[in-house]
Amino acid sequence: MTNTLDRKWGVLIAIGTGSFMAALDGSVVNAILPIVRDAFQSDVAAIQWVVTTYLLTLSGLMLSFGRLGDLRGHKFVYVWGFGLFALSSALCGAASSAAALIVFRTIQAVGGAMLASNAPAIVTGNFPSQERGRAFGLASTMTYLGLTVGPSLGGWLTQALGWRTVFYINVPVGVLALTLSLLFIPKDSPADGGQRFDVPGAVVFLAGLTSLMLGLNKGADWGWGSPAVLGLLTGALLLLGIFILIERRSPAPMLDLNLFRVPLFSTATAAAILNYICVYSITFLMPFYLIQGRGLNPAQAGMLLTAQPVIMAIAAPVSGALSDRIGSRLPGMIGMGVLAAGLFVLAGLGSGSGLWMTALGLAVAGSGTGMFIAPNTSALLGSAPKSRQGIASGVQATARNFGMVLGIGMAGAIFTTQLAQDTPEALFRGADLGFLAAAGVAVLGVAVSALKER
Repeated sequence: MTNTLDRKWGVLIAIGTGSFMAALDGSVVNAILPIVRDAFQSDVAAIQWVVTTYLLTLSGLMLSFGRLGDLRGHKFVYVWGFGLFALSSALCGAASSAAALIVFRTIQAVGGAMLASNAPAIVTGNFPSQERGRAFGLASTMTYLGLTVGPSLGGWLTQALGWRTVFYINVPVGVLALTLSLLFIPKDSPADGGQRFDVPGAVVFLAGLTSLMLGLNKGADWGWGSPAVLGLLTGALLLLGIFILIERRSPAPMLDLNLFRVPLFSTATAAAILNYICVYSITFLMPFYLIQGRGLNPAQAGMLLTAQPVIMAIAAPVSGALSDRIGSRLPGMIGMGVLAAGLFVLAGLGSGSGLWMTALGLAVAGSGTGMFIAPNTSALLGSAPKSRQGIASGVQATARNFGMVLGIGMAGAIFTTQLAQDTPEALFRGADLGFLAAAGVAVLGVAVSALKER
């Protein structure tokens, strides 16, 4: 009989394997888009929907599946998510056209939303508060390892066996993670099993958030003042306003707005959004700086970019364990401050800067992010009652994707504005200003983290 101690760490292994798989998939697919475009003889605008549709679907459904976990049990939703993710990965690998790949990626995002919205709740339910930070830190390490291994593994698989194997690799990893989940994650009783799922709230939220994410995601491409983008953003505000009205009147709301009256929950959510804005500003800008600006090939750039996730993987479990002793406030403040310092270093890069300076900036930013994530996640989940753990997980995952889109949108707008000047230094100035803006966001994150209660 598996004892409680073994089962607790078995849960973490199962969750960590799932986190590794999801991070691996995300980092690999972005890297092979040019190959997929050539294989299907598609244009860039069409093939970008392989990534965009995944992001929109994932973001719009995480809150719904988090709530469903509260109603039906987190293990139930999580396990079905693995099955759907593995099956849709096989379908992606077998896709016969770009349109088919986009459809299968949408299905894959549904499975991804089921995983991302319930994994933190499962960790919270199986670890006591004095060990939760360390558990989230170790789970974050698996995410960062997936981000580190993804580009190089994807490049090797694509070159040796073809781009389709990038999707097929998810099948055995998914089966392994599914087996571990069935073995180790205990069945949990629904916290709100007597309540009904808030279908109107879920539909309106999905429509509103999808409209918002699409408008922010395509603002730089379509023009921020274009009728399409303005229409999407206006529609999003109206729909999300209607969503809040529905939730206030619903006897069993999908999103319990009372959670945001808890100071620790609201500040941790705001800080998470600010952190991911900074992280994805780096993710967007660095490839342009290294490949177009400094003339590195993709392999060289990819090797240099691993400095960030490797340091994040080292810092996360240490900071998580520390937060179990002293709380999340100080690690969160220090983490955002170190991230700001790394961004200031990156903002000083130019056409003649040594590559060691780039590696230094990425390493400092990575250490700050690693210090921040686990304590903040532990605080966010720990501040929510047991009956709302799924919603809290969904909020945390939605904050990540929202910050990602805002970061890419902000960095992209600054970068493209500078490129329009068409001068030799425009690319470097655009990247520097983008990093500088992100540094300002990180400084704001220090202030928000300072507001946290223990």
